[in-house]
Amino acid sequence: MENTFWTALGASSLAALVTSMGIYVIRRFEQWGRKNTIYFICFAAGVLISVSFLHIIPKAFSMNSNAPFYLLAGYLGLHLFNRFINAFVCDKGSDTQYEIGLVPMLGIGLHSFIDGFIYSITFTVSIFTGILTATGMVLHEFPEGVITYLLLKRGGFKERTSLLLAFLAAALTTPLGMLVSYPFISKIDKPLLGALLAFSAGALVYVGATHLLPQAETEHKRYSLFALGAGILVAAIIVFSKG
Repeated sequence: MENTFWTALGASSLAALVTSMGIYVIRRFEQWGRKNTIYFICFAAGVLISVSFLHIIPKAFSMNSNAPFYLLAGYLGLHLFNRFINAFVCDKGSDTQYEIGLVPMLGIGLHSFIDGFIYSITFTVSIFTGILTATGMVLHEFPEGVITYLLLKRGGFKERTSLLLAFLAAALTTPLGMLVSYPFISKIDKPLLGALLAFSAGALVYVGATHLLPQAETEHKRYSLFALGAGILVAAIIVFSKG
């Protein structure tokens, strides 16, 4: 159990590091970042969707007979959360910093905090499930750091302030969420853990299919489909090599 804790903490800390790299790259190499971020998005989407359907969902179904309900709840829950954030932003259109910068930053911060819960859940199920999930999640942290920093900059915040707020909201919240959730998740029984795993799978499918892929559709980059296919292939190879 101790090894599980440190592995989950290491993975969530790696996610924070990758987010920080995204913030650094877009700050120092803005042109390169804008040009290539879409490939990270496509690859991460391929991994997250494939991992969810090929491993996490079947695993959750084997642990809890009501897992389909929790899978749907996870997907719809994250969808409604994002709808709430978007509606809240639209209602605050009079303040540019609030509309473009702060509210999306808070939404990303909550999302990253929940990511920390997913690390706790998947690594508690098994090290393999945790590593497989982390493969896609860590990769999607890079564009998340880029997006958070750019939103704050466009909202009128100074460069140094945008850097600090983006790090606190998008990077630091992930290991924090893992540390907060792990003491509770590590002590629950198998059926409840299966329910949480199914809920996490629904959230991961939402992130990959509803959040990341539409971004790829808006930017018709030459190799975006290749990056998506590469993500699917990598996930499939890992899953089936284990079996």
